[in-house]
Amino acid sequence: MKKGKAKILVIDDDRSICETLDLYLTEEGYEVFTASTGTEGLNRYVEHSPDVIVLDIRLPDVDGFAVLDDLREEDENVKVIMITAHHDMESTINAMKSGAFDYIHKPIDVDELEMAIQKAVKCLEMEKKIDGLLMEPSRHFKVGDIIGSTKEMLEIFKTVGIVSQSRTTVLIQGESGTGKELIAKVIHHNTSRDEPYIAVNCSAIVETLLESELFGHEKGSFTGAVSRKLGKFELARYGTVFLDEISEMSLNLQAKLLRVLQEMEFERVGGKDRIRVHARIIAATNKDLKGLVREGRFRDDLFYRLNIVAITIPPLRDRREDIPPLVDYLLTKINIDLHKRIAGISDEMMEIFHRYSWPGNVREMENLLVRAAVVAKGQILTKSDFPELPGDAGPGTALEGTGPLRTSDGRPPTLDDIEEQYIRKVIRESGKNKGEICDILGISRPTFERKLEKYGIVFEREG
Repeated sequence: MKKGKAKILVIDDDRSICETLDLYLTEEGYEVFTASTGTEGLNRYVEHSPDVIVLDIRLPDVDGFAVLDDLREEDENVKVIMITAHHDMESTINAMKSGAFDYIHKPIDVDELEMAIQKAVKCLEMEKKIDGLLMEPSRHFKVGDIIGSTKEMLEIFKTVGIVSQSRTTVLIQGESGTGKELIAKVIHHNTSRDEPYIAVNCSAIVETLLESELFGHEKGSFTGAVSRKLGKFELARYGTVFLDEISEMSLNLQAKLLRVLQEMEFERVGGKDRIRVHARIIAATNKDLKGLVREGRFRDDLFYRLNIVAITIPPLRDRREDIPPLVDYLLTKINIDLHKRIAGISDEMMEIFHRYSWPGNVREMENLLVRAAVVAKGQILTKSDFPELPGDAGPGTALEGTGPLRTSDGRPPTLDDIEEQYIRKVIRESGKNKGEICDILGISRPTFERKLEKYGIVFEREG
């Protein structure tokens, strides 16, 4: 909905105010209607279906709150901006509790009023987009759900399209939070959407259980195996098995996975029958597998089997032009999930988002937006809704200032430095609850424990 097409209804018994607003808003490109009583205003609303109503609280024939109630009976999401000459707290609270979109005092500041109207119009646009999504019987993953316009992202889209025409093994690499599983789901959806998609986090399951999870087991094959269990490769049929954090798989299991990839068959734990594998295998890692191969921590033959088609997702800090559309997409998703009506973020916040280095990538952005949406008092998220995000670049922050970042000893930080800095920050601000910390970081408990050991972080207590 463009400004020039937005219709505004002004309901006020002060003729001079109606005339002034009519003239000003018309010059600004809006289509304006006016009414001097509540009854006339309701009739005008039915007749013209305005997008935004500017409503005076005190009217000659009926109370403005009663008009607001009638308007909300017609449409509970109607955008009404209340205006009054009284600056009392009670009226403001009542207006917002009654469902007013905004509340402005007289004498009217036309710039303040137009800003409120623009917010209301933008909110309407978002709501229409959300309503369209809610009308869909189900939302499938598709290439359009991966937000990106950089050269690197466009190349990823092309690769996804190519591999979706076959059942080739795919290796997806990228930092935590870049959207590796989303890519896997898109490939699956475009290849075999009617078959199962099964994800396995290789770092979240101990080795003995992971083998059973992948390959299944026969009754009596080990203590507690009271019945036969089918593994993920078997359950996936002709679908997809997504092996997340493949770098965390033990060398023993790597050898067994290699056999699956070579022979496309396996045996259940404790079984003798060979079972054919029909599923596509997609693996993902946030580690440098080549480096792990050199260190002897990952099998080189398995690496080459997995690396038939490789997709590397760039970190968010390397594709900052994607930040605005990502914010719009994530807020649309959040509005659906949380039944919110967040219209966007302020220009100041967008600038901060552009300067921030996003060590947690898109997942971190989504977590920040979710928390902000939960506590926000308005439809536009502002700096006050992101207290955990510094507003200015400076030492010890993950923000980029006018110069390159430096560690305490003056050298440029490595990715490990930034990750350690971010983990320490989350631990410091999250109340020492491991579950909450893992949710924010988007990692499993075992991975979190390994990172604590890696960076020498002493976790004082678990909440």
